[in-house]
This record gives sequence, C-alpha cells and structure tokens, in this order.
Amino acid sequence: MSEAATPEIVVAADLAALVEATAARIRQVAAAAIAARGRFRVALAGGSTPRALYPALADGVDWARTQVFFGDERAVAPDDTQSNYRMARETLLDRAAVPATAVHRWHAEAADLDAAARDYERTLRAGAQPPWLDLALLGLGPDGHTASLFPGTSALAETSRLAVAVDVPALGGRRLTLTYPALLGAGAVFFLVAGGGKAAALADVLHPTSTLPAARIVHGAAPVSIFCDRAAARDITSPS
Repeated sequence: MSEAATPEIVVAADLAALVEATAARIRQVAAAAIAARGRFRVALAGGSTPRALYPALADGVDWARTQVFFGDERAVAPDDTQSNYRMARETLLDRAAVPATAVHRWHAEAADLDAAARDYERTLRAGAQPPWLDLALLGLGPDGHTASLFPGTSALAETSRLAVAVDVPALGGRRLTLTYPALLGAGAVFFLVAGGGKAAALADVLHPTSTLPAARIVHGAAPVSIFCDRAAARDITSPS
C-alpha cells in the first residue's frame, strides 16, 4: 500500500441527511468535470444506500453529458431483481431520461464472463485517458468488501486490468467487478455507508494498517470521501 491518504468523513444524522449531503456533492463533481472536460464519467454502486440516493440525483446533473458505468454486477440478466443495473435504471436512469447510449452495463448474462469483463474494460478505456472515472460511488460490506472486491478473492491481486470476472465462494457464484487499478485511478471516490451493521467494518478500514479490501481504496491516491450516518459512524474514534 502506498503512503496512506486521509479520507474525508461526513457524518449525517440519518439516511435522509446522508442522501442530501451526498447528492449535493455529486452534483458539484459532475458540474466541475463537465466544465473541465465536457463530460462526466461516473461508476454507480449497488446496494440499499445507493437505492435511496439515486432518486435524488434525477435532477441537478447534466445527464446528457454523462457516461454511466457500474462498479460491479452479479452474474444475472439485466432484468433480474438482483441486477445492479436494473436497480439503477428503475431508481435513476429512467427518471432522469439518461440516453441509452450513455449507459454502459456489464453483460453479466453472458456465458463467458471473462470475455464480458474484457469487453467492459475496452468500453471504459475507449475515448478516455486516466482518470478513467471522474467519480466512483462505492458501498462497504460488513466483511470490508467494496464493489465485488471480496476478502480472499483473486480480484484483489489484479494490478493492470480495469475489470475482471471473479469467483466469490462465500456467495456461491461469480461476479464482475472493477479492480483496484480502475478505482484507485478515479478522480474521486465516494463511499456510502449506512446502518450499524457496517460500523465495525468502517472503523476497521479507516486504520492505515487495515487489511480489508476497501481499505486500500480508502487510503489510496484518489480523494476519498466517506458519507455515513451516525449508526455507521458509532465506532469511529476520531472522525474528521
């Protein structure tokens, strides 16, 4: 791990306040990216906290000049109830009338997930130079995983590819995920963490010596902001 960076920690009173604070900052990042480069490239996350956030983003972002990616995906069809793409489509993309050509979903229904990951990497690299993403939205699991970078999986060792397929034995299946090279190379990273079930993991990843998968990003080179509610922040000893 490189020299540890200090993440920004924003503690909101509750989920509603977390959503409000995060949405306001995303609008700022989007506007700055569009002003600087004429486009905003964002990776969306799955999970319950993003599900609460996305309706608040339907307004205030220039979606006509935004390219939408996804941090990870389950090996399911796009209309499956477990699909991160479906959740984002229903809560944000359809509401905001994001052009279909600007939405880059994983082809997670493919028989060859390794080929699907290579295709996704080509799409992410196409017409862009680092940073590949202006903003990566990420969650945090109780086990310290983020995206589909789970403890003990092969994706943690990837040093060059931006997207891979990975076996997750703990969940009994395969996933597609962006890798450390993609996420550490983002212009900014926002973690969304809500609920007491995430408190221990959040306190752990904030320590520079943490070995949990998310810690490498929390202390990585990109500016990192952690938006959490009081329940998730309860075990933090010295929030900034």
